[in-house]
Amino acid sequence: MSTIGALNSEERLAAIDRYDILDTPVEEAFDRITRLVCRLLKVRISTVTFIDGHRQWFKSRQGLASQETAREPAFCQIPVAEGRALVVTDTLEDSRFRDNAFVRGEPHLRAYAGVPIRGAERTIVGTLCAMDTEPHPFTDEEVERLADLAKLVESELELRLLATIDPVTQALSRRAFRTEAERAVALALRHKYDLCCIFFDLDHFKSINDSAGHATGDAVLEKTAQTCQALLRKSDLFGRLGGEEFAIILPHTGPVEGLGVAEKLRKAIENQLVKGPAGAVRVTASFGVAAVGPTPLNVDSLISRADEAMYRAKMSGRNRSLMWQGSEADPIGLTRRVLKAGSIVFNQGNSTINCTVRRLSDRGATLDMVTSDGVPRRFKLNIPADNFSHACTISVKSEKRLEVVFD
Repeated sequence: MSTIGALNSEERLAAIDRYDILDTPVEEAFDRITRLVCRLLKVRISTVTFIDGHRQWFKSRQGLASQETAREPAFCQIPVAEGRALVVTDTLEDSRFRDNAFVRGEPHLRAYAGVPIRGAERTIVGTLCAMDTEPHPFTDEEVERLADLAKLVESELELRLLATIDPVTQALSRRAFRTEAERAVALALRHKYDLCCIFFDLDHFKSINDSAGHATGDAVLEKTAQTCQALLRKSDLFGRLGGEEFAIILPHTGPVEGLGVAEKLRKAIENQLVKGPAGAVRVTASFGVAAVGPTPLNVDSLISRADEAMYRAKMSGRNRSLMWQGSEADPIGLTRRVLKAGSIVFNQGNSTINCTVRRLSDRGATLDMVTSDGVPRRFKLNIPADNFSHACTISVKSEKRLEVVFD
């Protein structure tokens, strides 16, 4: 199988999806391993890396600022595709890598060692990497150590499947929240009662981590969760979906009441204070609300609507709550959650951009990419694993995400 074919294989992406690991918060269990890599192999950079349809994403990273990069220049593509360790002692002496963007530019890699991370069915889902900005003659013993530590990553991935509580906030983990939310939505549809979903995101949270440190950032997350849970009912579901993203399911709650709950939480978060090394820290949040309506929809579509409303709240000034304003005759229709490699093709087939298909229906799709800049309003979407190719039109566009309708 070719490198691209192996990276885009449905089996590999399904294995990653099983772990629900992409875009999840930092976890100490994985950071401990990358710190060990740096210490034992005496390198400056280490990552736990996963590759989807368009990027490499770091669950843990030491020595790198970015949480993700484009897939094309990623060294990690090779051990993932070939199923064996890749060792490069000096990138400038290796014709395969001397002109690589990550060698010529940031982070100016001069040495790389990466070993595969395998899922329960031995499918390769990612890599554990050791990297440096100086040449490094990796020994066989060092590569063996890296492989041993990769098995610890594999064990942690399996443990995550059993975890239901986020360790920082004590909210439901993303996987547990989705499972419980699916049950709640199914009950609401079966018994025909109201249900709302709230999606909120802390405003400018990265600046808190950058200025006050990650310990203060974690304290803000913990305090925010406590503030919200104190105002919610025991029957409500509260989960942490991403770094500073949270979601709530409110059974027996209509849209007006749901928006009222969002406003109550927003004001409480705005008024909370968290002590930091440089003084008290304040934070605000932007909220989106979506309700189950007359047309049945699944959890992913409900969360997507609340997320869309939250994004509009961000764009209209932040620190506010907005209700989803779309039509029940949603042009994309009832989507299912997927993780598929795709490509955006335009300019008469001469331009191609890798993307990851996140949601899919017979009428449209949700696509993630490194940046939506330069993507035309109409293009062709290819999904090789499904032998799918269809012209489509953008209906909603944000910095890294497109909602498209099939023509």
